[in-house]
Amino acid sequence: MGMVGGSLDAFIGGVHRRAAIMDGEIELVCGVFSSDPVKSKDTGKALYLPDHRVYGDYEEMIAKEKELPEGERMDFVAIVTPNHMHFGPTKLALENGFHVVCDKPITLNTEEAEEIVALVEKTGLVFCLTHNYTGYPMVKEAKNLIASGAIGEIRKVIVEYPQGWLATLVEVTGNKQAAWRTDPKRSGAAGGLGDIGTHAENLAEYITGLKITQVCADLTIFVEGRLLDDDANVLLRFNNGAKGILQNSQIANGEENDLNIRVYGETGGLQWKQLEPNTLIHKTNQGARIIRTGVGNLSKAAQVHTRIPAGHPEGYFEAFANLYRNFAIQLRAYWDGTKADPVYDFPTAQDGLRGMKFIDTVIASSNSDTKWTDFSA
Repeated sequence: MGMVGGSLDAFIGGVHRRAAIMDGEIELVCGVFSSDPVKSKDTGKALYLPDHRVYGDYEEMIAKEKELPEGERMDFVAIVTPNHMHFGPTKLALENGFHVVCDKPITLNTEEAEEIVALVEKTGLVFCLTHNYTGYPMVKEAKNLIASGAIGEIRKVIVEYPQGWLATLVEVTGNKQAAWRTDPKRSGAAGGLGDIGTHAENLAEYITGLKITQVCADLTIFVEGRLLDDDANVLLRFNNGAKGILQNSQIANGEENDLNIRVYGETGGLQWKQLEPNTLIHKTNQGARIIRTGVGNLSKAAQVHTRIPAGHPEGYFEAFANLYRNFAIQLRAYWDGTKADPVYDFPTAQDGLRGMKFIDTVIASSNSDTKWTDFSA
């Protein structure tokens, strides 16, 4: 693995590195970790990389790695930069035959996302988008239960992602994470909607197997002086006739990272919370059943994404690692000319494009006097 972004003072770069190495399938061999050459070199040194494999920019890294013999050069690039720096290295990597793992959202805008999807389809290379919440065992179990008819035809979906860390104008206090997420030049057209709302959209479609077809949205900037949305309330319509509610907020005082989803069908319902990721609740009018990671006769998908025995909590890092492990499995199949078991899945470039079009549609709906806005991707 080569890495673009992810210096020592960045949050998500360290998460990617820890997740990638968890199964012994992937080794970090090179990188350009910051636009600041000193910071990049310091990061490479701290990660025990040789000086000549820490590059000045991603163009140099891709060019020089391509010159190395197979078996020595990087096999893929992990892109862990702010949104505005996703497109350039992704495009160049694909054009030069390197597979890609990219943090979400896939690009800064829909036009860039469409170009990346076209490149992935043209090259046939493996691309993973790190909507990491799809890697949790109980998310896999929920998806399997719904597909098997355990709660009947879906009628209602409620997905929520409240945070409270942007309840004040922290972006002007030197908070690096807040600064780029609230900057239209680096984040794109959306603030909280792009940062966490797309996670909620992706989770709702992944678990249910349905597609959102229409939205009716209300975006708000509550904090004076902020340039991008910090609160979103969206009504949803799905392709089977089901109705839904998606709300994300970064001004919900006291909330940490409470992504949660409830799905209701004709015969039952399911509930999952990221703060208690090892528990899935199956509800009916006769009572509720608690399903736990590693306990009982779970689906194959849940089993292969469970890492340790029941009662030993696993969470965010492990779910992230499941995406990297599955990516490695798919990459080996690519090299062998075979097809990997689809149970080892991960979000794709097409999921990324759908996320960008969701952002566009929600913004259009919020800015319009029209009640409902069609969504297609």
